[in-house]
Amino acid sequence: QVQLVESGGGLVQAGESLRLSCAASGRLFSTFAMGWFRQAPGKECEFVASISWSGGNTYYAGSVKGRFTISRDNAKNTVYLQMNSLKPEDTAVYYCTIDRAGRGRTPDYWGQGTQVTVSS
Repeated sequence: QVQLVESGGGLVQAGESLRLSCAASGRLFSTFAMGWFRQAPGKECEFVASISWSGGNTYYAGSVKGRFTISRDNAKNTVYLQMNSLKPEDTAVYYCTIDRAGRGRTPDYWGQGTQVTVSS
């Protein structure tokens, strides 16, 4: 079993920042990509960002590139998402993911999600 627990969500105003964290535990694998997806009300779940095991490769959705930064600490089995210059359209439930074999766009495991709300 693999568990992913997100934290750091909340309510902020447009232009402000938030940092999400996600701790992985359980029967983890030797190497795996981690990432973030989000789902806004009435919309499909979408890819936000992912990072390779080494941290040397990162990938972003076009809508967040330049504003969000993904990073990881393998010693803590934790992935982070620094979100700057937040916009109301960033409002969504954010999910942490593990992708065992891919680059983060085809997750095998999901967290329970954390709510991010950006007011205008």
